[in-house]
Amino acid sequence: MGMPAGTEDGTGAGLEGRFYGRTGIWLIGARGSVATTAAMGLAAIAAGLVKPRGCVTEQDAFRGVHLPDYADLVVGGHDISGVSMAKRAEHLVAAGMLPGDVFESVRAQLLEADSRVRPGYDPAGTAEPQADAALRLSGDILAFREFHGLQRVIVLDVASTEAPPDPLDEFHDVGLLKAALQDPARSVLPASSVGAYAAVLSGSPYICFTPSPALNIPALYELAGADRVPTAGQDGKTGQTWLRSVLAPALSARGLRVLSWAGTNLLGGGDGATLADSRAVSGKLQSKNRGLRELAGGAVTPLHIDNVPDLGETKVAWDHIHVEGFLGSRLTIQTTWSAYDSMLAAPMVLDLARLMALADAVGETGHVGALGFFFKDPWGSGEHSFAQQTNNLVQWALAASARLTSTTDGNQP
Repeated sequence: MGMPAGTEDGTGAGLEGRFYGRTGIWLIGARGSVATTAAMGLAAIAAGLVKPRGCVTEQDAFRGVHLPDYADLVVGGHDISGVSMAKRAEHLVAAGMLPGDVFESVRAQLLEADSRVRPGYDPAGTAEPQADAALRLSGDILAFREFHGLQRVIVLDVASTEAPPDPLDEFHDVGLLKAALQDPARSVLPASSVGAYAAVLSGSPYICFTPSPALNIPALYELAGADRVPTAGQDGKTGQTWLRSVLAPALSARGLRVLSWAGTNLLGGGDGATLADSRAVSGKLQSKNRGLRELAGGAVTPLHIDNVPDLGETKVAWDHIHVEGFLGSRLTIQTTWSAYDSMLAAPMVLDLARLMALADAVGETGHVGALGFFFKDPWGSGEHSFAQQTNNLVQWALAASARLTSTTDGNQP
């Protein structure tokens, strides 16, 4: 938020603790690039080594919005990788993405966070029924909350993108799904959905930062009782789609008609390898194109995503926009975007965790549409214009914070 969390006037600790206590951030995919970058950044911010540059909740519009202090956020998570956060960070430092001096200053904190990472769910590596897997994962979250004396745990899925699952009758029938989940011979749910189910079973707010299936299976949403906890998603709007959500409404506001909008993504690293799979990339393309079609009136050619291994952690995005103006005149806009995508995603992860803590503290349940600001394919909202999403987020945060402070003890109403 605008003033440092933890104070009434930005000068000392105390006030935010009264509302929140300590808050857990449970990262699914905790040893990946996004999670490691977020955990390292959190440790550096909490230690006063860096400013929270890129964090939306630090902007002036959020001054007076009461959110958890960075120092009161505790990181844990699930992962199927045996490569620790510190080792991942070393790789990212060597790749030129993370600053080596900051990493060395918070190495101990990363090692501590990694000690709280538990084995995730890998459908290819276990014969446990998915119902048992969800209970195991849920138990890990509850144990994390209890051991560290946390008031709440925010679960964020930042794992690799999954392919959309083949349709099954079980996805639309709670009874059939429940029976299938108890069958050790079947793995009907994608891993992201098992993780989402576990989060809800633990009573934790859940955020899907990927375009993976997660809670988008109707019977799972009902079986999990996902309307009992606040939820948000889907697919973090880090770069190219963010710029599109700014440009498309601007063109429309000027009365200009988009004739075509073509785009290409070039990326390496783990994301590039994952999205080289035609099935995995299909969900990502749907998410990236859906909002643009609504904003541009449908004049969108398919986006292309190509794996370029030598780019490593860098993502390059290119757009070619062809527009019709006054008296049939033509306007062409070309944009090129190049950045470390994890460095764009990491502050969004911290923002989402803090804002979701606010949503949970005031008793919100189901999809929190105002958090659509952060996503390509927002749950609970059909709004894609970034300007309007910004206004919606700020107004929601101010109103929620006012509700929080109106209670006598800062607990859930």
